[in-house]
Amino acid sequence: MIVLTHFGNGHRIALNVDLIEKVEETPDTVITLVNGTRYLVQESLDDIIDKTVCMRARILHLSQTMPEQPDGYRLRLVRGLEASVTEKIDGPTGGEVDER
Repeated sequence: MIVLTHFGNGHRIALNVDLIEKVEETPDTVITLVNGTRYLVQESLDDIIDKTVCMRARILHLSQTMPEQPDGYRLRLVRGLEASVTEKIDGPTGGEVDER
């Protein structure tokens, strides 16, 4: 979520950036969500992009610095499947799955 300022009443709003379809400057900044809802905000297009980048960087940083959970797992980035993992999923004939 990023915090923005509603243009009409000056109230702060928190917006889920995963739901943003587009941001336009017409010259006012209009944010359109994937469900069609539109917000007129005081921040510029560049400010919204900067806030979004900072928010995503913060999430990545937190995922790497969080202490281990009681089950021993931490949040981590997954960069891709290794060949051995793919073979276990697809199996040698392309349809078998390792149930372990």
